[in-house]
Amino acid sequence: MVHPDNGVEQPATGRPVVLRGGTVLTMDAAHTVLTDADVLVVGDRIAAVGRQLDVPEGTIEVDATGGIVMPGMIDTHRHMWQTAMRGYGADWTLTQYFVWYYLEHGKAFRPEDVHAGNLLSAWDALEAGVTTTVDWSHGLQTVDHAEAAADALLAVPGRFVLAYGNIQAGPWEWATDPAVQAFLRRRRDEGRLGLQLAFDVTGDPAFPEKAAFEAARELDLPVTTHAGVWGATNDDGIRLMHEHGFMTPETVYVHAATLTADSYHRIAATGGSISVSTESEQSAGQGYPPTWQVRQHGIPVSLSMDTSVWWSSDLFSAMRTTLGADRSREHLEAHAKGETITSVHLRAEQVVDWATRGGAQALGRDDLGSLEVGKKADVVLIKNDRSPVSFPLLNPYGHVAFQAQRGDVHTVLVDGRVVKSEHQLVGVDLAAVRHSVDATVEHLRSSMGEEAWTAGMNPTLPSEELLDNPYSYTDYKSASTHGARHSDELGDEVGAG
Repeated sequence: MVHPDNGVEQPATGRPVVLRGGTVLTMDAAHTVLTDADVLVVGDRIAAVGRQLDVPEGTIEVDATGGIVMPGMIDTHRHMWQTAMRGYGADWTLTQYFVWYYLEHGKAFRPEDVHAGNLLSAWDALEAGVTTTVDWSHGLQTVDHAEAAADALLAVPGRFVLAYGNIQAGPWEWATDPAVQAFLRRRRDEGRLGLQLAFDVTGDPAFPEKAAFEAARELDLPVTTHAGVWGATNDDGIRLMHEHGFMTPETVYVHAATLTADSYHRIAATGGSISVSTESEQSAGQGYPPTWQVRQHGIPVSLSMDTSVWWSSDLFSAMRTTLGADRSREHLEAHAKGETITSVHLRAEQVVDWATRGGAQALGRDDLGSLEVGKKADVVLIKNDRSPVSFPLLNPYGHVAFQAQRGDVHTVLVDGRVVKSEHQLVGVDLAAVRHSVDATVEHLRSSMGEEAWTAGMNPTLPSEELLDNPYSYTDYKSASTHGARHSDELGDEVGAG
């Protein structure tokens, strides 16, 4: 069958699928790598992994020669409802984000706008090989908004977790609302959609968030929380959670970028995990991306992209920026001591693990995150015969983390179903998705007014003195130039001149 929008032939459903002759990153406990190997999918499960597999009659064969077969990637923190505003806040700080969404314009989003953002984001994730996404859905002002968010996710053949939140009310209010709880119970019973509660802990000594934690416990739902965010949530919130017994192995701490060792010890001791959104932390200002500290405490890590209002929406970017930030900090700390790093600690293999197995562990899904017999068949083939970047394939982990991109994702299976084939999504009506997103943009633009719309996209630059000469290959020196480098020695030289 050919879909009228994208012209991609849809593989027959229910037939086994085998990916033949690829480099297989199993991401099992031993990180086994197999070359010239096959992965056989029967039904919704991995049936076999090995070389020259015998397959059932009628199996769909996908040529993986020269490519990498790996588990579907897992994003543990994505504000999917904001995707209709893709790129709008490219130059924002975190403060500007808070003002725009929390205080000024977030209330303007209707249920259909949440639906449009989620629908776009869900297909976006699948196209990039992200087979499981946590929708950190903190724009659910009403249960109607929640229904719209859930309906959009269920309309796309990916795997999703709806993390219910509402930035327009205190979590102790909406989490205890009988209508919200009825929604959560009903959607949980449907079984197709994972659920969490998503809210933050401010550190208020009165601990008003206690009621929300109690509601989560009563509903038997995990909590995901923005922790360690500069100026918003820090050690006091972690301490309150710990003292009241609300830190559990299921708790996911997002960012965790401005915490002290005390908080990291509490997270480690209670078995929680940290979702690192490196692009976000680098740009918005939650704090320096924390992996350089977190890995010293043995805390499990997963990766996330946060929001497309700023950044890319794939985990290839998350992997490479995480490696860059961690290594940059390692070098910086060494240089401050007059030392030199000659071997980096964080490796490409580790971030690929965080993007797959780490996400599965954070969600308590031991049936996801690796290519092992009996596990769910969420599988990605990275292969692009039309690209000179696809070869030579020497270090497969390095290739995934530093070389690959969404355009190299050839095939994606979720639950054994082919959802992307030969670089194109299967069964998507992008024209319809675009229409709904355009309607959301038009609604927001008209409700804000053109002046506010333009101002929101172009925040005012602060007035600051620019360095007169930042280059090291001239003899010119000035206090402003070298002072900005925090070099007392060079500053003394300037003064002596």
